[in-house]
Amino acid sequence: MKLIKQRIYNIIFKADTPGGLAFDIALLVFILLSILLVMLESIENINAKYEELFSIAEWVITIMFSTEYALRIFVSKKPFKYIFSGLGIIDLLSVLPKYLAFFALGSNALIAIRALRLLRVFRLLKLARYIGESNKLVNALKASRVKISVFLVFIVIFCIILGTVMYLIEGAENGFTSIPKSVYWCIVTMTTVGFGDIAPATPLGQLLASVVMILGYGVLAVPTGIVSAEYVKNENTQKAKQLKCKSCYTNQITKNASYCHICGQAFDDE
Repeated sequence: MKLIKQRIYNIIFKADTPGGLAFDIALLVFILLSILLVMLESIENINAKYEELFSIAEWVITIMFSTEYALRIFVSKKPFKYIFSGLGIIDLLSVLPKYLAFFALGSNALIAIRALRLLRVFRLLKLARYIGESNKLVNALKASRVKISVFLVFIVIFCIILGTVMYLIEGAENGFTSIPKSVYWCIVTMTTVGFGDIAPATPLGQLLASVVMILGYGVLAVPTGIVSAEYVKNENTQKAKQLKCKSCYTNQITKNASYCHICGQAFDDE
């Protein structure tokens, strides 16, 4: 039993093994297929024509994901840690809506059932597990969260000040009926969204709006630069930790890898 659990563990959790790679590819296909089904079901004429086929396909996919979730709990060294982890919760959300539909009985619950079925789009979050670069991006965001938070606080203060100034310049007669609405205008303008529902009419107001628009380009660039710098820093650190395979001599091996992704050499056997 211990050997079986280890083999299942290698297939499910280790993408650098041949079986793990095949498992991940198959799972990706079914995740994308499930999302496609949700989208097609939202089109009324298609859903009316193929509703039964969609239901069968969804049950097959749900059972497969349920089996995968159960196997992850079964082979995990710390099952409760996996269950309450972010990925564990996402895995649960990917199968739960289909089963919850059983408890929403009666004609009045049809709307609730539809809402529960839409929760299946959470399966899209399962894709993050299989995108290797996502971990690097998450680490970069975590490392830069303080800098970005300080920057966002500054922007909020800046928008409040500029919104208040615009309220004094334009006034209610030009649509700036309150300071919150003027701050809303400033945020919309600075982010270059520009709904056009409020616009300055006075020359001084238009001059201030031009300044806000120009500043908006810099505002959008700063967080990108902060995250990019942390990403490059983490990338350089990761490269310094890479190992070298003694079989094929590739040096593109991460520190925690169990197998070489080029030749399949098990590092434990080296």
